[in-house]
Amino acid sequence: MNPIPSVDLSDFTSGDAKRKQKFTKEIGTAFEDIGFVALSGHFLDDALVADLYREIKAFFALPQETKNRYEIAGLGGQRGYTSFGKEHAKGRTEGDLKEFWHFGQYVEDDDALKAEYPENVLVSELPGFNTVGKEAYRMLEKTAKFVLRALALHLELDEFYFDGFIKNGNSILRPIHYPPITSAPKEAVRAAAHGDINLITLLMGAHGKGLQVKNHAGAWVDAIARPDQLMINVGDMLSRLSNNKLKSTIHRVVNPPKELWGTSRYSVPFFMHPVSQMPLNCLENCVDADHPKLYGDITAGAFLHERLIELGLIKA
Repeated sequence: MNPIPSVDLSDFTSGDAKRKQKFTKEIGTAFEDIGFVALSGHFLDDALVADLYREIKAFFALPQETKNRYEIAGLGGQRGYTSFGKEHAKGRTEGDLKEFWHFGQYVEDDDALKAEYPENVLVSELPGFNTVGKEAYRMLEKTAKFVLRALALHLELDEFYFDGFIKNGNSILRPIHYPPITSAPKEAVRAAAHGDINLITLLMGAHGKGLQVKNHAGAWVDAIARPDQLMINVGDMLSRLSNNKLKSTIHRVVNPPKELWGTSRYSVPFFMHPVSQMPLNCLENCVDADHPKLYGDITAGAFLHERLIELGLIKA
């Protein structure tokens, strides 16, 4: 039995008030209890998913010297390529056993934000890579918008509370390649135990074992979605905002059994970030005598900067 609850976004978008209320309750309860759901009814179609995996596999199969040309110094890994072992979890020094790419926001109507964000990096060897990446980014961002509308209602906010903060937000689409393991890792794993920085994460590729979630009892449980589902979890920004009413759950990607060391693993998380000016101050209706304020006031931009330093992606 899958310990991760399943929900269907088409309930929320159906136009039926009862189905909308059902979805809001289901996802709100799941995010209070374990912080993860498996979501169907999203805006990614099968053809787009197939195109995206084809393009990212082609990119990671390029010669290393070619990929290295897309690792841009001074960006803290915010755009383009990050090579194997560069990123580590907060509190660890061992690099994770992965390489990845970052697509960022496509700002079209805000010159100030366009100047603030780095430009997306174009891969000249693969004409479809950036086109498909942009379309997947848009569809995941649209899915995340509706999930956040449901969570706003669950938190007794206006349904559209998050809309203004996530429009042109600093969101990231991260195709990840976990290469075959060639020798016994000493301390490193594919992705060490961590919580995500952002509001919510939408993950493609959690279809086989590897992703694990730490439940409230402290036990690690497998988080597996159907091929038509996205795994969605709460990030630290939303946890802070809700005074930990919605749980940012610790999760990891463990190394496979030795007989599967020779295989690659691919996953594609979309990290939904707001604009940097969004206040993450604990919501007043999430603070009371039984739930005292747990976090100091901070903006999303300042919080992101702190965490990128902790991850080793930028210097203090």
